[in-house]
Amino acid sequence: MGAFFVVAAVIMWLMQVTVGAWLFVSFPQLGWKYPVALFPLLLTVLMFAGLGYTRTHWGVWESWIYYFSYAWMGLVFLGFCVCAGFAVLHWILNLCHFNCRACLGILSVATMCTVFGMAIYGGISAPRLKRISVTVPGAPKMKIALLSDTHLGMGVSYKRFDKVMSRIEAEKPDSLLVLGDVFEYGPEREKYAARIKNLLTAQGTYGVFGNHEYYVGYENSKEFFKESGITLLENGLAQMPNGVQVAGIKDAKTVRMTAQEAEAVLAKADRQKPLIFLSHTPVFAEEAARHGAALMFSGHTHNGQIFPFKYLVRLQFPRVYGLFEVEQMKFYITSGMFYWGVPLRFLAPAEIPVVEVNY
Repeated sequence: MGAFFVVAAVIMWLMQVTVGAWLFVSFPQLGWKYPVALFPLLLTVLMFAGLGYTRTHWGVWESWIYYFSYAWMGLVFLGFCVCAGFAVLHWILNLCHFNCRACLGILSVATMCTVFGMAIYGGISAPRLKRISVTVPGAPKMKIALLSDTHLGMGVSYKRFDKVMSRIEAEKPDSLLVLGDVFEYGPEREKYAARIKNLLTAQGTYGVFGNHEYYVGYENSKEFFKESGITLLENGLAQMPNGVQVAGIKDAKTVRMTAQEAEAVLAKADRQKPLIFLSHTPVFAEEAARHGAALMFSGHTHNGQIFPFKYLVRLQFPRVYGLFEVEQMKFYITSGMFYWGVPLRFLAPAEIPVVEVNY
């Protein structure tokens, strides 16, 4: 983990240096040659110090430090993408003997300000309600709410989460399915758990672990799910009162689950009854379809959270966001309810998915 943070810090520093270098090239009259390397170094140290400090210290000031540290990380990535893009454009125009340095510099700053504003607004905006209508022959009419990638705690206040849960309650779902990465760390853990438990549904609440449940402590996460009234499915199967089956697996990437292990879980289901398959990471869709699953739900990808990061996510997962058909199975990957760490969303809105079956 220590090596990871060192590499991450170096990358963040280099990104900031790239932004500074582009601005120096664009506006040399400002004379900031030396701060281009030194100022980003200071900001990088402060950023990672803040992230480390707020993992064990919680309070009002710590919350502000947390937000600013993570927000700066996201803004640096966006600034790097914008400046790198303009630097390439400047190089191409130079090859064509067009000297547009000053113009491109002004345009790049305007673009950064616009992108930053959109990303900040996307982060503070309430998640949109997303309805997904599917037809499942043989399944009862039901409404399913999905709760995924909330990353509660320091990053998301209880007040904000409470408003989202109220919107879910207004939909009167028959069941709540939890797709992992629910609680990180921070104060008021019991209040978050109680709020989830207070959402009463006729068919119950079922869920699986995401990768972050393992990161923050396996036993601690199990206790949180128990306090939240979530029936945890760890390579297991449950049946709702209406006869619909729900199969769920451990986070495949974290525990390095094989396709054969996932199929062993799916094989436990009764092929005569509708089956829903839950996997935090969007994998094993083909295996689920072959074993008769009618619906599959995943999260994890956040739809990239910050464009163009989704294209890096696509290198790992062929399906990143949206509704897919895999043979006869409907497979929905949600972009998540809030965000991980970086409190920004750019061209990848957060959502509250409500799946309407046979409506």
